[in-house]
Parts: sequence; structure tokens; C-alpha cells
Amino acid sequence: MLITKEFAMSLLPQRPAESNKGTFGKVLNIAGCINYQGAAYLSSLAPLKAGAGLVTLASIETVINNLASCAPWITFLPLKSYGGKCISHRAFKEIKKVIDNYNVVSIGPGLSDCDAVGCFVEDTLNYLKDFETKVVIDADALNIIAKSDIKSLPENSVITPHPLELSRLLEVPVEVIQSDRVSAAKLAAGKFGCNVVLKGENTIICSRNGEIFENQTGNSSLAKAGSGDVLTGMIAGFAAQGLDILKASVLGVYLHGLCGELASCDFTEYCVLATNQIDYIPKAIKTLLEQY
Repeated sequence: MLITKEFAMSLLPQRPAESNKGTFGKVLNIAGCINYQGAAYLSSLAPLKAGAGLVTLASIETVINNLASCAPWITFLPLKSYGGKCISHRAFKEIKKVIDNYNVVSIGPGLSDCDAVGCFVEDTLNYLKDFETKVVIDADALNIIAKSDIKSLPENSVITPHPLELSRLLEVPVEVIQSDRVSAAKLAAGKFGCNVVLKGENTIICSRNGEIFENQTGNSSLAKAGSGDVLTGMIAGFAAQGLDILKASVLGVYLHGLCGELASCDFTEYCVLATNQIDYIPKAIKTLLEQY
């Protein structure tokens, strides 16, 4: 199914006048390490720009201390670190205590894939299988899954790999992925029992049951560091507002591509940064709303 403006508009969450931040959902974003602090920032800001009511960044203290002054709209959950560089496997106990407070968990941006983080991610994903929490899995969490013994993921989850990440998950060359992107997305959905967003030109979204959506928004401006972190945050933000994880993925992919197009009109496709993509989320949503 081709994702049209009309279909994207039909997915846009409603904004009732009688509401509070709880009405629009709460996201727990598990992200960041000492080397990839920007990923934690981008993936935490994007859900708020997309309409989520509250975002908590769960990360090591170094990351939180550096972001707190420039991101007052984000709340924070400090986690135990491994050598002060990345999240420790011991931090899983802290996540277990708070998971019931959130309706969406995003995990992966900028985590690194060291052994300590790997154990933490595996424990967290296995634990989430027993909850109805919606889960967005990206970046280093995908690389950890590829090296782990994980056979299935939470039913209400979506993985958002680019072709190289999917090649690791499926253990096939990138060329095989790119030669038949629809089949590759279906294979991943069947293997892990989850929804799949295979990023790239004409991003493919596959439901866990094999239903296929193709997106045609976007351009080369999105081929830049941080873009995936923004998309992860947008999907999480729409899921927090009540969309199921598949619909949130479809809407997030469409609007993320539209952000790239709109930003390129002002900056050219060469100069758009991930932060510009976030800045254009309001204009992209407004573009949908002005259709009707």
C-alpha cells in the first residue's frame, strides 16, 4: 500500500481540548553513551515535537549532565554506568522499577554495543515481552540483537534498521537486502515476530503479519548522521499519543520524509541537519492539516 497524504492525515492523532500531558502519553527513551550524546538528545526531543506529553531520557550521568541545561523539556533517569562510558548491565534493575509509568519505550540510539550494554538490552527486551508497552528498537540495540541469542521481540515492537543493520540481523549481504527490500522486510518480520521499518529510498514498513506499506516522501537530505534518531523519536511520539505501533511507524516515516523535503526547500539537500528535521516537524504536520 502506497502511503498517501490522505492516509497519513487519517492517522494523525486527535488533540482533545480537555487534556493534560498524560493524555498524550509518556516515552521512556533509553539512549546515549559518552561517545554518542547527540543521539540521546535527538531521539528525546523528536517525540515531544511530534506531540508526546512527556519524555524521560534514561542514560548515564555524563550524558544527562551535559544535556540537562540545553534540554529543560526532557526529564531524566540516571542509570548506572560501565566505567563511566556506557550503560551498565546492572541498570536493568532501575528500568524494571519505572517501566509501568510509560506507554512507549524507545531503545538503541547511541548506546554503543559493548558487552555491558548488550546484557542490559537483552534483559530489557526480554522483560518487555510480558508487557503491552509499545517498543521502538533502533541503532545499537539492533546490532546487539544481531549478536545475541534473541529469537523474538515484543509483539508491540518495531525495529527500524537501515540495510546494513538488517543484513546483520538476517545474516545476508546488503546486496541481497537491496535487491528485494519487500521480501527482506517480510523475512525480518517473520523471524522476530515484530513490525519492521526498512529505511532508505522508498522506506518499506512491514507489519508483523506481512502487510506492506511503501513511503515516497523524503530525499537525500535525510542521508545524514542523526536522521535515524529523529525517526525513532517521531515514531515513539505518535505511539505515545495512542496509535498502535504499526500506524505510528507509517505516520512517522511519512512525516519524517516530508520534514526532509520541506527543510531542503530552505537549506538545499546538502545542508539539512538532523536538528533541522526536528525543527520542521511542526511545518510537516501543518502541511497535512492544511489539506483539509
